[in-house]
Amino acid sequence: MGASAEILCIGTELLLGQIVNTNAAYLAAELAALGIPHHFQTVVGDNPGRIHAALAVACARSGIVLTTGGLGPTPDDLTHAALADFFGAPLVERPEIAERLADLYRSRNRPMPPSSLQQARLPAGATVLPNPTGTAPGLLWEPRPGLVVLTFPGVPSEMRAMWRATAVPFLRSLGWGGEVFTSRTLRFWGVGEAALAEQVRPLLDRTNPTVAPYASRGEVQLRITARAADPAAAQALIAPVEAEIRAIAGEDYFGADDDTLAAVVGARLSALGHTLAVAESCTGGLLGGAITAVAGSSHYFLGGLVAYANDLKRDWLGVDEALMIREGSVSAPVAAAMALGVRERLGSDWGLALTGISGPGGGSEAKPVGLVYLALAGPEAGGVKVVERRFGSHHERELIRHLSAQSALDLLRRRLSNFDRSGIVEKLKR
Repeated sequence: MGASAEILCIGTELLLGQIVNTNAAYLAAELAALGIPHHFQTVVGDNPGRIHAALAVACARSGIVLTTGGLGPTPDDLTHAALADFFGAPLVERPEIAERLADLYRSRNRPMPPSSLQQARLPAGATVLPNPTGTAPGLLWEPRPGLVVLTFPGVPSEMRAMWRATAVPFLRSLGWGGEVFTSRTLRFWGVGEAALAEQVRPLLDRTNPTVAPYASRGEVQLRITARAADPAAAQALIAPVEAEIRAIAGEDYFGADDDTLAAVVGARLSALGHTLAVAESCTGGLLGGAITAVAGSSHYFLGGLVAYANDLKRDWLGVDEALMIREGSVSAPVAAAMALGVRERLGSDWGLALTGISGPGGGSEAKPVGLVYLALAGPEAGGVKVVERRFGSHHERELIRHLSAQSALDLLRRRLSNFDRSGIVEKLKR
């Protein structure tokens, strides 16, 4: 079959932002797994006229239309009635559905409201899509040649159960599922989306596999998607493209798929048998929180000191008060002293520190909002490395703090990578 699928999500609550539309994401991934092309998603409110308009567009351009929502017993559950009206089919009460509803209410020792029978009325000619975990069934329907309509309730657990139990076998019976889409997402830090896209530009024109860039909150991603007869064949198409991208990107690449900077750093610390301690000012514990979000971090993370006030930088970390007065608490020398201090006080192999101005106030012409100093002290000779970052005063406070913590992890990641390759690991020499 050559048609594509379209997802039509029905519910005013989705338009109002009261509910996150996880159903569309789930169905999109499932369609990809079946090798079904999927080009459009639409969200429409609980209004018959607007549902008709959305159906007119979807049914004109797609061979498979999947709907979610609007199957319940309330007056705003309009999906099946709207479908019947749109295709000129009468609504017919299905006795097997009505009997199941009655049994459910009897088992709960509750009277069945008459409105519940709305769920038993489907367009004539449609096949019931059973709902094993809820009351509202869906339908499987071919209202005209070349068009398949499947409806699901809006409750995610019910929709997913129905999809797996009935919809997937049905679509396979129509010839779908012969090919699969498989994706791998490569993750980068320390390079902009435009710069990375320029580096890999020839690969962005490929058709199978495709390569697409994304950027979010300082991280850049390249998603490689291949279409093949099975996942193994798709992975074989992806592998050489991934290798080429990683060779081009070098150390800006830090992981793939579900990897995080904190997890990658943790794995390298574990491999080296090294420990880490952190000293934070502007991030207020965000860096330590990211590290401890990784399972098993207790093996390498000793702890952190949130030294927001200068007195605590002095008393807890041993930062010289005269240094803070002369240079300012947001400065390269103070960041270096914090990294050295936390490494010494907690007895770790690595000390990672940061201090900066998160805003929205507190900045100046010389030291604007978004100015952050990252410092790393390690077991090798050569002292402490300090990096200055200027994240921009236009960013919100939360984003500056996020970028600061992640950039600190990236500083450590790059050093650990070089440290591992350099062959100067002191612990392994002793």
